[in-house]
Amino acid sequence: MNICLNDAQDSMSFWLSFLAGIKKKGMELMIPYQRRTQMLQLLEKNEVVSLDDFCKKLQGVSESTVRRDLKTLEAEGQIVLLRGGGARLKKGSYEVPVNSKSIKNVNEKENIARYAAGLVKDGESVYLDSGSTVLRMVKYLKNKDITIVTTNAMILPELQETKLKCFLAGGEINVSSASILGTKTNSDLQRMYFDKAFLGANGFSDKAGISTPDLREAEKKQIVCRNSTKAYVLLDSSKSGKNTLSKVFELGEVTIISDKETDMLLASGNYIVAK
Repeated sequence: MNICLNDAQDSMSFWLSFLAGIKKKGMELMIPYQRRTQMLQLLEKNEVVSLDDFCKKLQGVSESTVRRDLKTLEAEGQIVLLRGGGARLKKGSYEVPVNSKSIKNVNEKENIARYAAGLVKDGESVYLDSGSTVLRMVKYLKNKDITIVTTNAMILPELQETKLKCFLAGGEINVSSASILGTKTNSDLQRMYFDKAFLGANGFSDKAGISTPDLREAEKKQIVCRNSTKAYVLLDSSKSGKNTLSKVFELGEVTIISDKETDMLLASGNYIVAK
């Protein structure tokens, strides 16, 4: 599912409605994003999952809906469909859904987010990227007098009860990663300049540098970096040595904030260990 929005106001109002969900028969009717996130989480725990197992896990969801979601995930390159209706995760580079990311390495991400937020000063304009670690920064920024620009569609609920001034870029929403991206997004970002930018990524290594599975994500991050006085990439140590499809930066080109020192960080020569 891809959604195109023409401007930031449309993006904010739609996504607030999108996240709210609806109620049916006393149970929350899951939106496609939520269903597919649960399906990918199930596949992360099991090498192969049958159609019956999906239906049992997703209580109240019809078999036809599960089949449709599986076809969508296959088209996105995240899974491989098997004979008989089963599925397995596609090996190699794929974008882990943001809800799945948010439950991994929680303490490490929290420390990184807290440290990164401490780098932000009152009066600054800050870019916050998509990704679960960057999203965790918001609660540590809520009392600061700053302006935020973001392409993280999950930020809206986090802004409740804060005084933060936030602009949500327009563009296409990648429902799996809750990231706003594409031609419209890049056009908006090219006209903006930031004191600091905090970026997410999926891996870093000596060969692939700092990387992401999506070419459009890579381009977006590069634009933001060029338009920032200082840019940081928030990467927990589990991503050390991992390669994904699209190189965003050379290793060492942008400062990495991580939870502990690794051989790959040492090789980069440009990193901070969050404490």
